[in-house]
Amino acid sequence: MANIPIKKYLPYLVAIAVFVVIILAYFNPVLEGKKMKQSDITNWKGMSKEIADYRAKTGKEPLWTNSMFGGMPAYQISVIYKGNLVKYVDTILQLYLPHPAGLVFLYMLGFFILMMVMGIDVWLAIGGSIAFAFCSFFFIIIDVGHESQAHAIGYMAPVLAGIILTYRGKYLLGASLSALFLALELYTNHVQITYYLMIIILIFIISELIFSIYEKRLTGFFKASLFLGIAAILAVGTSTANLWATYEYGKETTRGKTELTTEKSNRTSGLDKDYATDWSYGVGETFTLLIPNARGGASNGSLGTNSAAYKAMINNGIPEQQAKEYSKNMPLYWGTQPGVAGPVYLGAIIIFLFILAMFVAENKYKWWLLSATLLSILLAWGKNFMPLTDLFLLHVPGYNKFRAVSMTLVIAEFTIPFLALLGLNKALSGEINRKLLTKYLLYAAGATAGISLIFALFGSSFFTFVSPTDEQYKSYFPDWLLSAIREDRASLLRSDAFRSFAFIVLAAGLIWGMINEKIKKQYAVPGLILLMLIDTWAVNRRYVNNDSFVRKSVDATPFQPSQADLFIMKDVDPDFRVFNQTVSPFNDASTSYFHKSIGGYHGAKLRRYQELIEHDLTKGNMNVFNMLNTKYFIIPDKANNNQPTMQINMEALGNAWFVDSVKLVNNADEEINALDNFNPAKTAIIDKRFEAFVKGHSINHDSLSTIKLISYEPNELKYQTNSSGEQLAVFSEIYYEKGWNAYLDGQLLPHFRADYVLRAMIVPSGKHTLVFKFEPKVYEIGEKVSLACSSLLLLLVAGSFFIQLRKKSSV
Repeated sequence: MANIPIKKYLPYLVAIAVFVVIILAYFNPVLEGKKMKQSDITNWKGMSKEIADYRAKTGKEPLWTNSMFGGMPAYQISVIYKGNLVKYVDTILQLYLPHPAGLVFLYMLGFFILMMVMGIDVWLAIGGSIAFAFCSFFFIIIDVGHESQAHAIGYMAPVLAGIILTYRGKYLLGASLSALFLALELYTNHVQITYYLMIIILIFIISELIFSIYEKRLTGFFKASLFLGIAAILAVGTSTANLWATYEYGKETTRGKTELTTEKSNRTSGLDKDYATDWSYGVGETFTLLIPNARGGASNGSLGTNSAAYKAMINNGIPEQQAKEYSKNMPLYWGTQPGVAGPVYLGAIIIFLFILAMFVAENKYKWWLLSATLLSILLAWGKNFMPLTDLFLLHVPGYNKFRAVSMTLVIAEFTIPFLALLGLNKALSGEINRKLLTKYLLYAAGATAGISLIFALFGSSFFTFVSPTDEQYKSYFPDWLLSAIREDRASLLRSDAFRSFAFIVLAAGLIWGMINEKIKKQYAVPGLILLMLIDTWAVNRRYVNNDSFVRKSVDATPFQPSQADLFIMKDVDPDFRVFNQTVSPFNDASTSYFHKSIGGYHGAKLRRYQELIEHDLTKGNMNVFNMLNTKYFIIPDKANNNQPTMQINMEALGNAWFVDSVKLVNNADEEINALDNFNPAKTAIIDKRFEAFVKGHSINHDSLSTIKLISYEPNELKYQTNSSGEQLAVFSEIYYEKGWNAYLDGQLLPHFRADYVLRAMIVPSGKHTLVFKFEPKVYEIGEKVSLACSSLLLLLVAGSFFIQLRKKSSV
């Protein structure tokens, strides 16, 4: 160990240093202690406030919150899984860099590991890692707060690196790396990205099997597959608690199958088709991979004083300062998606190198990477290419559990730079005839630069620059302004097309110079890296820049209470709900920061509650609001500039009540329709599958009988009951059988569902203490399995690394 060749490892240390310097230069406000202002993180602070407060108070995980959508598991909101030890490896790999620098470093480090496994020249690998990391989408998702998504993307490349290494015969080392990085991938808790990674891996393994058959090395293939199977089991085991809870919960959410029989043509066994495909990438929008403003950029973009919109406003009498402010928030995006924070731009040079790779890269990698790329793009088109989308939604396991099909482009955002770097490395290896290589270079440059030039010169003739959302702007944008905005959209396309053309020509020139020995490689490669960085850096700064950061003190207080909030917060009742109509109630978590909300913000709501929203809450069914114990409504005060004011709902039914009668229904359709016309204070609507719980019981409500909530915690509700006879109690709490248990005087008793989403149970006569506890087995058992598997995995990884070092030392 004393004779470690420092010079051998110096390039890798330089690579890490280069990555850190570039990242900190880009995110320089973090050096001043500033924090990113991220919309999704702000919402997350709202939705997780009750959970965080309970954790701070008790040191325990509540696993449930009543702060939004009436109540739901905390699994996909905020749960700390202490049993999974790989979290410490994750922290180390991010070099303890301030957020979000650590996430971007993972992008670069992960891709660099893959490049090293593929035998790419270390300096080209540095450039490729920077190019991969600076994909505009990867920065934009951090800016809006999709951190688990970014986190998961960071581990895609090293997972594949470990798998490739295993199939190359490095069974122990490859499987160990695969297990470690797959465990880290699962730890990030973004199942959708992991699912897309599995698609990449599946396509690679199919390709590897085909080549193994052709090359007559099936024994090695199956041996590697066995090692990888064991590695996968161990990696999955490290996240047992999280994955098990997510799987169990997922079946009860909008990602699971509905019991309703309406809209059958729109249903799948997961998300409804229209919801899953709402964010579908436009066919023409695919050109943003090459030309960033091919569809206008962001939905709300900024224009300068040279823009047609600004000049039109000045010419129509709008004051200069006002026109400047309006110009900062213009509807520039004219694609088919409901809205975007920016384009998916991979870099003109990377697209050019990808096309070049199609001529020069090895068939073993070229065809599977091309297949994955094309599949990714076709799936991202979603509702714009329904034959394939329908096939996957209806027949491919798991695919219909995820919304925003445009996100499948993550596959292409990985495979395109991967193949591009394989091609560039091959082109510069000296293995290809110079004349032939020059011809391929001209083909690739001609195709990509040619398309860019055509868009620059003739784009205005090809497109109308009319957005599907322009119609909604007509109510407050005059025609002359909309016309000017369309001129600006055309101008943005033209300027970015010329820009892409220039970068491709410059990059092609450098590569031509290296091929023909006109420029030395030690100068040309850094030049090429610099070009790729300048290209993507400048585009990313349009959307993620210093303005994205705020002082730490500002970030610490995401929401300020209104006067209505302050009034409601004085109520000493421990458990009631609020419906806030001054915000988009079912897409906003600010109310959950202060109160237990009827609404909220989450991508995986309980399906029955979502159906209740659509069928009753959005239609103002007060019977449903009352049974949900909606004690306060926050509404805009029209007499006071629409400032929030509150109204007390005197008809709210409280935490629990006894009913007089039961209405049995045959199915979910009858159950939800029965909510249209019933009195929840007197009648409980019960599905026939729960008939056994009430059959044979005499339900005669005594007006003197009482049931009262006497203690509240998010995961434990304690009631005092007193009645002269047997009663049917309905609780204004969301029914979720996978964890909630009811104890009457310490004895476990069954409870069941009533009124479509609530809990109910038979309460015997007399005085009793009734306690509901949330005790999901998935967490308790899963944490023990996670601890065991993560401990074993880390020992095996350490052992395999030690063996590898011993082998090198002996050599």
